[in-house]
Amino acid sequence: MTATTAIAQNVNTISRFLAKRDIAALTKDALQQAYGLQQADLLVLFGGSILHGCTMAGLAYQQGIAKRMMIVGGEGHTTDALRAVIAQRCPAVKTAGQPEAVIIAAYLQQQFGITDCILESKSSNCGNNVHNAWALLQEKGIKANSIIIMQDSSMQLRMDAIFKKVWQPADTSIINFAAYQAELIEQQDSLCFAPNEIEGLWDLATYIRLQMGEIPRLTDNEQGYGPKGKNFLVHIDIPSAVTQAYELLKTQYGLATREANERYK
Repeated sequence: MTATTAIAQNVNTISRFLAKRDIAALTKDALQQAYGLQQADLLVLFGGSILHGCTMAGLAYQQGIAKRMMIVGGEGHTTDALRAVIAQRCPAVKTAGQPEAVIIAAYLQQQFGITDCILESKSSNCGNNVHNAWALLQEKGIKANSIIIMQDSSMQLRMDAIFKKVWQPADTSIINFAAYQAELIEQQDSLCFAPNEIEGLWDLATYIRLQMGEIPRLTDNEQGYGPKGKNFLVHIDIPSAVTQAYELLKTQYGLATREANERYK
């Protein structure tokens, strides 16, 4: 095995762990098969999602996967990238100075004719994403017993763990569907993405940094976000294979991964 192949395998081990999906596809049939539901009460799309996730969510909502749709996102580390890709894809959508939720809503209206999304546009990180979404539903008197949540693949597991800590009532069904699942391969001695149709996918360096940056956050110790640390989320058991993959990648990429991601809270 070459060093490049080893890097690809280690990143893939981490990404498969993070990109949580509780249903096989974002369809009513898959929802029915896994949960016995004809329709979820709410689909929540978070602004960290790349354009591919926005498109998938819009199509699924158009086809009736949920009774309501909420878009959550103010301004954070992904906002400029979202503005750029949607401005290129849909020049008629105003993106300059707009929060993520407003931009995504405009995109969904143009692409799918969706006009009834609930918008939360003040959030700036995963933690207040969930708190603000919960508060907005309470304000509007909306009850949701089944919620599909969609986030960037790197942050899906973290979002699930925050929901489990924050969301009430505790017996609400939280159904994860990561916005995409990518895979790295070695091709002609170079590291690259396996062929895919994921629109707006991060460049390779950013993708790896985002995947690696999650492991210190999810590790339940004094530095992490779990109960033993900042207590932002419930305890997560990290498989030994994931921990080993992260430690091996650190020998290639160093500790700068965590430092570079500190602003991505």
